[in-house]
Amino acid sequence: MSRRNAEGGSAVTTAAVFGEVLKHFRETADLTQEGLARQIPCDRSHVARVEAGTRVPQDTFAKSCDELLGTGGVLVRLWSRIDWYPEVQHPDWFERRAKMDEQAVALRAYQERVVPGLLQAPGYAHALFSQVASGDEVEERVRARLSRQPRFLADGGPLYVAVLDESCLRNAVGSPEVMRDQCAHLLSVGQRPNIRIQVAPAGLFGLVRPRGSMSLIKLPDGHEWVYSESLDRGHFNDDPAVFARYSQTYDVLRADIPSARESAALISDVMEGYEHHGQVRAERGDLDQEQLQRQQRRRLRRSGPRYPRHRPRP
Repeated sequence: MSRRNAEGGSAVTTAAVFGEVLKHFRETADLTQEGLARQIPCDRSHVARVEAGTRVPQDTFAKSCDELLGTGGVLVRLWSRIDWYPEVQHPDWFERRAKMDEQAVALRAYQERVVPGLLQAPGYAHALFSQVASGDEVEERVRARLSRQPRFLADGGPLYVAVLDESCLRNAVGSPEVMRDQCAHLLSVGQRPNIRIQVAPAGLFGLVRPRGSMSLIKLPDGHEWVYSESLDRGHFNDDPAVFARYSQTYDVLRADIPSARESAALISDVMEGYEHHGQVRAERGDLDQEQLQRQQRRRLRRSGPRYPRHRPRP
């Protein structure tokens, strides 16, 4: 049962129903799983698992199937009605944190090196996971990560205040285009009434930063937790004294760094840098290509037949 059904909301289809509908349209079009996969394109196993209800498809997959099978947009509409969150799997060590995100009434975070998962754009998340996984596993991890975001991006979502160390913006992930889109995503979500994003500049002296990335989580019953991570492990602490200490460090840091509006200007500057980087790279590529063509023309002239020059006799 999905969360919406459990809460008494409108009926919502399941992944298995989506798979059955896809299978119906595919067979009506007289296509095998292999034939449909070839046209999308994707692996046949991906189509098979979606039809079996064991794989969460992307919206682009549903759109491609609609176009190829002539469904009139049925699959995209069905996809948008499904509460996919229960269909994704988080790493065992992260399950507890994911459940807290479902319930939290307020979340304050400090992040170093990489943009926090709740603020990651799809391309950025894909580039990150591509460094440690491949194929379907990348898509599954991206889907699981993005599934945590809708609650915070919805109207009336819980308070989310994120302080990003400038390294989150500067550490290159994927490509200049990926980083540009990630900066644009931060600017977009930062305009929501429940989300504030501030940047702790690298060159600002005197800042007292937490010893590492961490989150301060408040649950509906008033219970408060400090959450941090090490390699493949999540750490939780609800000692009031510990929470008070980290909360004070966080609040003082927020007071000492640029405001959310000033931070947006900094993010915009960084984004423009990535845009310029891409333009310079393209221009450099054109220049390199032109130089290569010149070298090839010179080699052709040198490799051609040589004729003796007739010099006038004295």
